[in-house]
Amino acid sequence: MNPLSVLRDSLYFFRRHLASIVQLCLPLIVLEALATQLLYRQLGDSASPVYGMLVSLLLYPLYSAALILYLDTRSQDQHIAKRDLFARAVQLWPPLALLIMISTLLIMAGLALFVFPGIWIMINLVFAEYLLVLRGMPLMQAMRESARMTTGHFMRILVCVFVSLAPAWLLDGLLLMAFPDPAGGVQLAMDSLSGLLQLFSSVVLFRIFMLLEANAGA
Repeated sequence: MNPLSVLRDSLYFFRRHLASIVQLCLPLIVLEALATQLLYRQLGDSASPVYGMLVSLLLYPLYSAALILYLDTRSQDQHIAKRDLFARAVQLWPPLALLIMISTLLIMAGLALFVFPGIWIMINLVFAEYLLVLRGMPLMQAMRESARMTTGHFMRILVCVFVSLAPAWLLDGLLLMAFPDPAGGVQLAMDSLSGLLQLFSSVVLFRIFMLLEANAGA
């Protein structure tokens, strides 16, 4: 698995299917950003980040599952209506939301232990969502299988994850420099654009996931 090839192929797919990904995910990303913004406006700047995480926990599993299903169908050259993808995503919401909550708590706990344990946990769990959504694995089995799949590939996966997220992080930094105290509408646009760009990492991880499965089955 060559990280450069993975990133190149993923970028080609992301650019080619960007319009469909935007239609599929952006409405929920905007709703997530808006709900978070309104919530913190009511609670004040000193409110705990946990509230924002709870909002994300409601909406992120829906568009994440829909995107994973879309990636899988397009990789098989299938065309499935977006409403059908969302119908399946709604069915998957309970176990996927629980998986994301547990994974987030484990990563946060790891980050509190000198950062690296959190990164190690994050990489070990990167395929759990794909295994749950696409292979129908129960939560704990998906987490164990994800850890097994990443064995021997830690650094390559880590490089792919950080490089795929770098554009979103760079844009966030540039926008914060340009708009240090953004108005509500500008903040909403910034958060929505950042959320959309971060979906590129899902495309990259799906590509790695498929390559590792293919190699395991060879």
